[in-house]
Amino acid sequence: MTASDTALWFLNTRVRIVVPAASGSDGLSVIKHWAPYEDSPPLHIHDTEDEVFHVIEGRVRFSVGGQVTLLAAGQTIMAPKGIGHSYVVESHEGAKWLTVTRPGDFEAFVRETARPATAPGLPAPSGPPTPEMAAALTAACARHGIRMVGEPLRPSEKA
Repeated sequence: MTASDTALWFLNTRVRIVVPAASGSDGLSVIKHWAPYEDSPPLHIHDTEDEVFHVIEGRVRFSVGGQVTLLAAGQTIMAPKGIGHSYVVESHEGAKWLTVTRPGDFEAFVRETARPATAPGLPAPSGPPTPEMAAALTAACARHGIRMVGEPLRPSEKA
């Protein structure tokens, strides 16, 4: 199996599955993300897989186990399974990064919750989720070994 050329809108981001978990025998998955300024998922824990993030463009602040690190293009960080983590896009022009996981639970979560990108660029901002949307997202997370444990991060600077 080869890389997917299909762009997806995953929450407020645009993603492309560069290396599908099904393409190799160990379930390694690589997903390319493009996210807008201020994008941040809730603090969460992956129970089944480590996540490696490699920033390609922009600046992204990560919190992993309470330790905060600002990454720029060319820098990499790992969020081990079982440790709470989140990120926030700090650059006003947005940011791009790769996420590497194994055995593909995060990729399956993305596939379940994303929708085909119907235009170039990022999706229109969706705003805060309704209680029903939040419940559906939390249930999807649980099906893929992800637990929500806190709030999203906020950018450290406003311009």
